[in-house]
Amino acid sequence: MKGRTVDLVLAGSGLAAGALMYVTGQYQARVDARWLFVPLAVCCSALLLRRSAPVTSVLVGTAAVAGDVVIGPSLATPLVYTQVLYDACLHGSARLARTLLATSVVGSVVTAIVCLVVIRDVRAIGLGVLLALVTIVPVLTGTHVRHHRDQAETARRSAQQVARLAAADRANAVAAERAGMARELHDVIANHLSAVAIHATAALSTDLGADGTRQALGVIRENSVQGLAEMRRMVGFLRDPAALPDNAPGGLRALDDLVARAGLPVRLDVRHGAGDVPVSVDLAAYRIIQESLTNALKHGDGGPVTVEVDCGPAAVTMRVTSGLPRERVIGEGAGLIGMHERAALLGGELTAGERAGQWVVEARLPCG
Repeated sequence: MKGRTVDLVLAGSGLAAGALMYVTGQYQARVDARWLFVPLAVCCSALLLRRSAPVTSVLVGTAAVAGDVVIGPSLATPLVYTQVLYDACLHGSARLARTLLATSVVGSVVTAIVCLVVIRDVRAIGLGVLLALVTIVPVLTGTHVRHHRDQAETARRSAQQVARLAAADRANAVAAERAGMARELHDVIANHLSAVAIHATAALSTDLGADGTRQALGVIRENSVQGLAEMRRMVGFLRDPAALPDNAPGGLRALDDLVARAGLPVRLDVRHGAGDVPVSVDLAAYRIIQESLTNALKHGDGGPVTVEVDCGPAAVTMRVTSGLPRERVIGEGAGLIGMHERAALLGGELTAGERAGQWVVEARLPCG
């Protein structure tokens, strides 16, 4: 609606300028000067088509200028025609702009040559120059403005694309952080709380005697203290990642303590090869074994568990073998998902399932 209003204003302004020139006696027509309003009105009507039909607008404007030359010529119609050419280059296709430029240049040159040959006066070249001013200048101006407008639109779209990519990166980063926090909370806090709950249930439901009760309370206290310490470490890390202590709990060197707190008979076999294990691999291996022991305690048959770890120069491989899980419980599966995620983040592999009547978790974490 706004564009249509602008078109009407331009057309009306052209007619008003022609009327003003007529009133002030600027027209010197070969016939009645009032007839010059006909090509002027036709050329002004071409402005109403400048957005929707640029080619038609140029054709109508050109016919109006030709009629104006035959009758007059006048000044108002060519001036309106310059606006028609400018708008055609601005709103039309690039092919139309190239065609108008080529036609304007050829027309101006041919007009100058013909006038020079026919009139045989150098001043006749002025007609070609005048035609160039009426045609070439608005065409070049419209093409230049369109070029800058297209560049601005391209830059705007590029900025929007960059903004969308930045928003997607932020969303992915937040999702990765949330997944990492969920993984740590499950593997660290949930494991300790599971051990506390299992031993507390055993102490309440069975008469363990003084020694058994003391042992259960000792396991509960140890897991509570350990869980609290790791929770404090996680909270401190979330507040300031640089504040993570070098002696943070966890890692393959802490497997003996982990096995001692497992609450199950565990046979541990660790083989160290040449070279140091990267910190990320060290912690991931520890968490995978920790989650495997917790699952064996929560869902296994209470039988012995075997933990085998081979720290090679290229990768750390591990195998945790336990009894088959009892009936599936609500909420089961988050631990396995977390183990798969830890292995995948390091480019490793992890499998878990029944094998030869036992539950086997195997993982390979590359060190490079």
